[in-house]
Amino acid sequence: MRQITDTLLMVRPVAFRMNEQTAVNNYFQEGLQLENEKINKKAQEEFDAFVEKLRSVGVKVIVVSDDEKLDTPDSIFPNNWVTFHEDATAVLYPLFAVNRRRERRAEIFEKIEEEGFRIDNVIDYTSAEEEDLFLESTGSLILDRVHEKAYCALSPRAHEELLIEFCEDLEFTPVIFTAYQDVGGKRMPIYHTNVMMCLAENFAVICLDSIDDPKERKNVVKHLKADGKEIIEITEAQMHHYAGNMLQVMGADGKKYLVMSESARKSLLPLQVAAIEKHCEILSSDLTTIETCGGGSARCMLAEVFLPKK
Repeated sequence: MRQITDTLLMVRPVAFRMNEQTAVNNYFQEGLQLENEKINKKAQEEFDAFVEKLRSVGVKVIVVSDDEKLDTPDSIFPNNWVTFHEDATAVLYPLFAVNRRRERRAEIFEKIEEEGFRIDNVIDYTSAEEEDLFLESTGSLILDRVHEKAYCALSPRAHEELLIEFCEDLEFTPVIFTAYQDVGGKRMPIYHTNVMMCLAENFAVICLDSIDDPKERKNVVKHLKADGKEIIEITEAQMHHYAGNMLQVMGADGKKYLVMSESARKSLLPLQVAAIEKHCEILSSDLTTIETCGGGSARCMLAEVFLPKK
């Protein structure tokens, strides 16, 4: 099994804006005093520059354009509705926001197959939406594909029963906890695990301070250490600059990169940068508009393709 891939799916936005349906529990989202048309144009510019940077180091990026008719403001974050696995399985996930459910489009699978990949089997959890149960793919699940573990911070977008079902179906071991952030003086659950934790081949970047329960924190650390991961801690303030929202990818000649936003990169201390650079290079891109309005960053924009070739 591989932990990282050299192929990513990205969806180019056509109607990007702040999604009012996700803002209810994504406390990272903020409004911008700009017309939606201008916001979308800025997001497209950031998206295109990001794709260019990834391709320049040899990462294969499959770009699909969003469909304007669908009015899907968050389509730029495909990692919330699908995962692709080495056994030619694709998994579809139930999404919290009703207007995000339209992001799951058959033509995206067709495009991936056109690129020479095999999808032999689809596991579909989306019927859970009818019961108001959600599990937002690698937003909610941090997958250790090598050690077959699924780290998951429970929240309104990550329900335990679905996590258990996923783990039984795909033979992963669940590592369950709740992560919190300060919102108006209260501790509120963080909406997605992938804003507080990133798992690479040999290390993990994680905001352990967000796991308030000492037992849960200890359990997460125990699992990471047992699997030989170096733990690189970030603070809650750094997490708010998306320093947890990173993804390790493979470029040309097997060279590895930790992909993040410019905001995340700037928030890191020299010691943290040095710890990461022991393992791989950092590749960062300016995603300010996408982060501010979308409440997601670099990792959220990347759906990893682990499928076998035809």
